[in-house]
Amino acid sequence: MTYDVVTLPGDGIGPEVMAEGLRVIQAVSGPLKLDFKFTEIPCGGKWFLDNGMKTDWPDGSLERCRAADLILLGAVGWDDPVTKKMVLMGNGHMAGHSPVIGNRVKMDLYANIRPVKLYPGVIHRIHGKQKQVWEPGQVDMVILRENTEGMYSPTGGVLAPGDVKQVAIDTRVITRRGSERIIRKAFEVCRARKTGAPADGKKRVTAIVKDNVLHGCRLFKEIFFEIGKEYPEIEKETAIVDAFTQWLVMKPDWYDVVVATNMFGDIITDLASVLQGGMGMAAGCNVGDSNGMFEPIHGSAPKYTGMDKTNPMAMILAAKEGLAWLGLRKNDAALAKAAEAIEEAVVSVLKDGKPLTYDLETDASKAAKCSEVGKAIAARAAAFAAR
Repeated sequence: MTYDVVTLPGDGIGPEVMAEGLRVIQAVSGPLKLDFKFTEIPCGGKWFLDNGMKTDWPDGSLERCRAADLILLGAVGWDDPVTKKMVLMGNGHMAGHSPVIGNRVKMDLYANIRPVKLYPGVIHRIHGKQKQVWEPGQVDMVILRENTEGMYSPTGGVLAPGDVKQVAIDTRVITRRGSERIIRKAFEVCRARKTGAPADGKKRVTAIVKDNVLHGCRLFKEIFFEIGKEYPEIEKETAIVDAFTQWLVMKPDWYDVVVATNMFGDIITDLASVLQGGMGMAAGCNVGDSNGMFEPIHGSAPKYTGMDKTNPMAMILAAKEGLAWLGLRKNDAALAKAAEAIEEAVVSVLKDGKPLTYDLETDASKAAKCSEVGKAIAARAAAFAAR
């Protein structure tokens, strides 16, 4: 069958890393006889400026995304060439809100799933490039973040008497339904993982809360232990979010699966990215019951646009996660093998130590281009897929 893939390249480096993600998918499709139909939808701040400043993607884009088997997102966010500030739409949203937050909410992509894994050959960012505290195998967790409510619910506002902003209100919304489904998803992810926490091999889910202060966290914690009873083989614990930030860096090998509300999850996953080598290695999965959108978690980095410089591995790994997710949905072993071949190719390049972009290469004079890394991974992925 033919799989329908919508791509949202976006702004800045988004199209550049997207090109390498697609290069790798196309490389494995031949040996595995996979057929993909790719539809590109322009979106983001630059498109908004260039197309009348009314919307940040073409009419009908949401419906096209809903109909797709798989959605791949690059990155959005653009600086206005006149003001030098990020482009905003009339409603105050960043231009690029529709394909990112809009898709998450309107397609009910309630689970943001972020694998945090330190691969061989990668030096994490805790001590820069001079010291490796944690070794590959010691950092291998999955963080799940509720993706549709919490602090990002559009329930706040600004009071501006006399046209002077005096009060800004953001209201956090924590619901039983939203909590139940992200927590259950966390336990299911934990159950499906082949290994447990690196430190002791135990299957463990850790809920991140601030229940000593916040009512929403007390509800989240209560629901966590309610649902946890359905998974007696999995160890359950909670951690106060501020304490967790130090434990995450001090003992990442303790964690297997972590689940959090929206904003807490947003913060801790960016912190966790330093354990895996930085944003250039971090992929994000936005999944619901019917749709899935996969992306690198880095931004659009407008200053690097067109320089062929940035690391495409996060986008490539996001594509890998997307194929694995689709393979499970469609019960297609070829998609699963394609995902495995892509990850194996990434690991192979990292072990060889070349070609690597500037963020991973310790010798700046040897830094490779984004496209060179993509081509190397694609060639190896094709070979692994053909075995």
